[in-house]
Amino acid sequence: MSEKNSHLSRRNFLGFAAAAAIMPLAACQTVTRTPGKSAGASTSAVSNMQAIRSASGLGGLTPDSTLERAALQQAGYMASTGRMSHTTLWGRSFAARAKGNGIHGAAAENIARGRMDMNQVFASWMASPPHRRNMLDPRFTRFGLAYAESTNGSTERYWSLLLAS
Repeated sequence: MSEKNSHLSRRNFLGFAAAAAIMPLAACQTVTRTPGKSAGASTSAVSNMQAIRSASGLGGLTPDSTLERAALQQAGYMASTGRMSHTTLWGRSFAARAKGNGIHGAAAENIARGRMDMNQVFASWMASPPHRRNMLDPRFTRFGLAYAESTNGSTERYWSLLLAS
């Protein structure tokens, strides 16, 4: 075998070996599904946010389309993976996602999952001290709320509320 043919054979072998080593890793990737119905719900939530904040002597929050888009992105991500978390499987934290969506300054995120309508999700957040604290933070002046339905045919929703100054 000539030196050129030997070199090509080694190159082919190394290429096949690399592909064979990568294939099992590709099979381990998390399967994501297309979420069911999803929607921004900020405008519908204004009265909820006003009632919550005014009961504590705070001014209301303004619905914000940038925050709603970021909330919709996170709700869709959670519904597509079936996983409720502030951090994606790829390691993107809330802070990184906020910055990537053009959200600067003080910000917070409340998330929830369940067969809840808007009133129920706000009630559950108010019953949770860390979520309540986020909604009553006087630094915040705007918010975005969205949900995405589970892909498994149930009425389960993944909710995301973003609050920012």
